[in-house]
Amino acid sequence: MESFFLPKPMPTHIAIVMDGNRRWAKSQQLPSVEGHRQGVKAVRRTVQACLQYGISTLTLYTFSSENWKRPQEEVSAIMDLLTFHLRSEMNKLHREGVRFRALGRLAGLPPRVQALIQELEAKTTTNQQLCFNLAINYGGRQELVDATRQLMQRALNNHLHPEQLCEKLFAEQLTTHGLADPDLMIRTGGEQRISNFLLWQMAQTELIFLPVFWPEFAAEHLRLAITEFAKRRQAARTWQEERDEPPLPP
Repeated sequence: MESFFLPKPMPTHIAIVMDGNRRWAKSQQLPSVEGHRQGVKAVRRTVQACLQYGISTLTLYTFSSENWKRPQEEVSAIMDLLTFHLRSEMNKLHREGVRFRALGRLAGLPPRVQALIQELEAKTTTNQQLCFNLAINYGGRQELVDATRQLMQRALNNHLHPEQLCEKLFAEQLTTHGLADPDLMIRTGGEQRISNFLLWQMAQTELIFLPVFWPEFAAEHLRLAITEFAKRRQAARTWQEERDEPPLPP
């Protein structure tokens, strides 16, 4: 389906909490790692759909800072999958014009994962068809703490005065610096919470929660979420026009 068949307005930045891998595996009487393997296939389908629909930015919550508490065997399997697919997808993403970027406390990842991230970011840095971000070892509260520490250090070095601090300056310290805030967040798996994901960035984001497990997520689910986003934004604009109120932020 081409992007012009989709309703307007279209979201430019879609963020997704990819939830339900383990529950899908359990429902299929399979080990947890098989849920993660099938989840990787859903990532590929989602990237392709975003390219087809003309989405500018896609951010996927891949591995949270809390996920280290999972069983070591599962964490190791996730890191192995991440390593394998970063390497295997590198040339394909580059050919498709996708720019890759990793968000989070990357220094806490295994060295082999860090090296592949750096290689993939460097290889795709000039691509413009889609900005594809993976939030890895990421936590929204940790991100805010890290940004505050950077600003405090600047103040201690007499490079920042309190009256200079503003939202724009604060946002520049975040791991998402240079990216537009997401205007649509999708969470799969049926849970209705944001789980410490992009806390600062989702101040004006439309939230959509889907009952489908992530390994089952397909282009049709993305299209349905985009359609619901457009309906909400159209309704909000109509409501504002009737009351002669200022428009929603972009």
